[in-house]
Amino acid sequence: MGYVEELRAVVGHRPLILCGVKVFILDVGGRVLLHRKPNGLWAVPGGLMELGESAEDTGRREAEEETGLRLGAMQLLGVLSGAGQYAVLPNGDAFYGVTIVYACRDVTGGELRAEGKETVELRYFERDALPTEIPSALKALLPHDP
Repeated sequence: MGYVEELRAVVGHRPLILCGVKVFILDVGGRVLLHRKPNGLWAVPGGLMELGESAEDTGRREAEEETGLRLGAMQLLGVLSGAGQYAVLPNGDAFYGVTIVYACRDVTGGELRAEGKETVELRYFERDALPTEIPSALKALLPHDP
């Protein structure tokens, strides 16, 4: 059982503040790597922080889990937080997200692969052709230089 599951066992569906990380992985041409989830929606690789984990380590762990790639240096782009980051999941769990957003052009190893559980497809997208399900607040943090 992970950190969030342990918290939920104590607090139930009450709103929590959850810290997560998203990483825009960019190729040499500036295209953005996204993964398609089993529900059909495209997403920026990332996930929730575990106890004792740094934000950068969270981004690297989640990116490797979802894309198969190992990441090196990352550039901090910004933080999304506040009332606009409130969500209620289908199971009734409520939370306010604090999302730390990075860009990474430094892939140090691994092999691009969709592992099938969290990721069913991987694809690079041009910046001006990102899927509509990527939140506009997240898109706004994407650096403009290739």
